[in-house]
Amino acid sequence: MLIVLESGGRIAAARGNRRNGVTTLENAIYSPCPVTSATGCPKKPSWSITAARVTQDPATRTVRFAGGRLQLFGIDLPLLPIFAISSGDGSAGGWLMPDISLSTKKGLEMAVPYHWKIAPNRDLTITPHLYTGVWPALEGKYRELNRIGAFQLGGFLTYGTIESADFAATDDEGRGLRAYFEANGRAQLDPVWSITGSLRAASDKTVTRRYDLTRDDRLRNVINAERISPNAYVSIAGWAFQGLRPEDEQKQIPIALPAIDARFRLDDPLLDGRIELQANSLSILRIDGQDTQRAFASARWDLRRLTRWGHELLLTGYARGDVYHTDESASTAVPVYRGTDGWHTRGIGALAADARWPLVGPAFGGIQRLTPRMQVVLTPPTQNLDIPNEDARSIDLEDSNLFALNRFPGYDRWEDGSRVTYGAEWALDRPNLSIVTNIGQSYRITRRQIFPEGTGLTDRISDIVGRTRVRYGRLIDLTHRFRLDKDNLGIRRNELDLTVGTDQTYAQIGYLRLDRNIDPLIEDLRDKEELRLAGRILFQRYWSIFGATVLDLTGEEEDPLTLSDGFTPIRHRLGIAYEDECLELGLSWRRDYERFGTFRKGSTFGLRLALKGFGR
Repeated sequence: MLIVLESGGRIAAARGNRRNGVTTLENAIYSPCPVTSATGCPKKPSWSITAARVTQDPATRTVRFAGGRLQLFGIDLPLLPIFAISSGDGSAGGWLMPDISLSTKKGLEMAVPYHWKIAPNRDLTITPHLYTGVWPALEGKYRELNRIGAFQLGGFLTYGTIESADFAATDDEGRGLRAYFEANGRAQLDPVWSITGSLRAASDKTVTRRYDLTRDDRLRNVINAERISPNAYVSIAGWAFQGLRPEDEQKQIPIALPAIDARFRLDDPLLDGRIELQANSLSILRIDGQDTQRAFASARWDLRRLTRWGHELLLTGYARGDVYHTDESASTAVPVYRGTDGWHTRGIGALAADARWPLVGPAFGGIQRLTPRMQVVLTPPTQNLDIPNEDARSIDLEDSNLFALNRFPGYDRWEDGSRVTYGAEWALDRPNLSIVTNIGQSYRITRRQIFPEGTGLTDRISDIVGRTRVRYGRLIDLTHRFRLDKDNLGIRRNELDLTVGTDQTYAQIGYLRLDRNIDPLIEDLRDKEELRLAGRILFQRYWSIFGATVLDLTGEEEDPLTLSDGFTPIRHRLGIAYEDECLELGLSWRRDYERFGTFRKGSTFGLRLALKGFGR
């Protein structure tokens, strides 16, 4: 007998019977793997299940194996006395495949998930974690899909030693409960209104790293109600953060509540342009630190035209009015971010003209496009320094913001002073080859200066920025970004991302160096140098080796406050993997060099086994 399941697997048996729709097979074998090669020759499946009795129940959409054994590459492995899989495209309840790893901090770990299918739209997975080096842990995840949306809840709980994240600490903080919680979801209330949420919390700063829960150095929490229509957008949100870095002081981390943003797009009835109205309100609170409230309303008018000579012209008018209030500004460590206490108002206005002239023609066996570009922005002097800076700190001149109306990120700083920005873009398209490169610079007409030294925008003439991307078929993908000092052409930003190879065999190189000589006390603009390497080699049809490394090359020349000696490894990874149509098998080693006070991550060995064909 041969039965083909909806999920694609096949069951072959010596004999069987069907009663009341339930099929019972004896001396059966199941496998989702192909049993013939591409040329039609017989092929032994990578894995299969043999059982004395197999029962297929269409009512529960499950296949149950009694007295089964797992054959993996011809090796017999015992299974649970009763083992079940899904016969369709859904999921079946029961014990899932275990996850086995070995690490210097936790010892040997075995995680055995149990999946409970509560209903077609709800399930719960409970995962006990057993360790030889630390106390056991319990992890759970609940998921639900209902008529208005979907959400999931997850948690991790254990008991053990709590390492101190303080670099000066010599002893642990003691023992206690350690926990991690996460939840996210989305509810679509009607065609335009939706609510999205994401919540995460940890009991201490090192629990997420010790138990490999997340590598994020801060946990974001947000509840956001949105209204999205073709010409309007409204967002009412609240944000809170938990800092997991050693230097983070939780009482000084801001809470944004509420954060309101509303935008409306209108057609211009006179000149056929486009009008955008915006209203924004933000309240930033700190338990111990500066508090800031902000509200503004703005209007922007854009008119795009094509001249008969082929020029693309964009005219922009912008006006905005701000109201700010702040308290305890002296508690902010960086003076340029403080502003002054009390109420402040500010008016912003700008006129801009942006012109491009695409020149297209044949070249080098393909089509080239040369596009000179010039922008003029006129804006009067604007009050900036009395206003606190909460959302416009990480300013850095690059090709993506060179022609922006305001090159500060966020709203708390406005780039006043008129300027001229100029540059050009060149592109070449050939079969299997694409090259796009741009370069540009700006000249400030007035001498007003509000940018920190080293950002490339301090003087009247800015630094030179550009980007180049080269793609050759699917074999080579290269992106290079740079910023050159206007005075001596010194490299202030050098960023390279290169991928060479196919989907199965490839090498990746990532390099970043920021050498801007900015005041090291301004944490948001610290210099750094980093090298990332990764690769994968397919040395047989299904076998491959892979590896990756991240190196911190930052020295005292880039950052006088760095703890790196100029060649500090961050993370290494090395492994070997097997993957065919129905099986994934891998062994990996990862070494993390993180140091948080008394916490050291160390090495982790992982064994991965994924049997395809079990349904979801």
